Amino acid sequence: MSFLIQGWLLGIAFVAPIGMQNMYVINTALEKSRQRALQVALIMILFDISLSLSCFLGLGAILNGLPSLRAVLLGVGSLAVIYIGVTLLKSKPTEEKSQDLEKSILQIVASCFVVTWLNPQAIIDGTLLLAGFRATIHGVDANYFIIGVCMASIMWFIGLSTLIATFKDAFTGKVIRMINILCGSIIIFFGLKLLGGFISGYLIQ
Repeated sequence: MSFLIQGWLLGIAFVAPIGMQNMYVINTALEKSRQRALQVALIMILFDISLSLSCFLGLGAILNGLPSLRAVLLGVGSLAVIYIGVTLLKSKPTEEKSQDLEKSILQIVASCFVVTWLNPQAIIDGTLLLAGFRATIHGVDANYFIIGVCMASIMWFIGLSTLIATFKDAFTGKVIRMINILCGSIIIFFGLKLLGGFISGYLIQ
């Protein structure tokens, strides 16, 4: 099996489990226009690929060498994650649709950045997974491998966004509201878990 295919399979296995990125893409595809859903998917792809490349090329070593940076990432990231969850809980589908065009691209970029780069768990998992493979792959094979990982990210987020946007008419406002509550609650749970780790690991000695 080529390293390109191996990278693609690993990339799918890494990005497919329901996480904050997927929840944000799904929520956007349900509530916004198809164009806005595609914009979110493309922006998410850019941040996801940048994270994968960073983890593959040694982000873990930097964080391990700078405990203070790791602490800041964990503390700020946990608060940002909780904020996104609370925002989802408060959102109302009908209002979101009417205000869709008023939201700036910078707001979308900021949200995608938060659920990717301010998500400590994603960084830690990505570092352990991708850095581990990087240690065993050398030369041009490593290039093919990480290209496969990036291809998986592109295919997954565009496919997910397109699928949800295509069949979103099957979801009523009440169902979307329930999805918002579920997604928001799960995100808040993860945020509180991260915050607890920050408090116990850095504030309580």
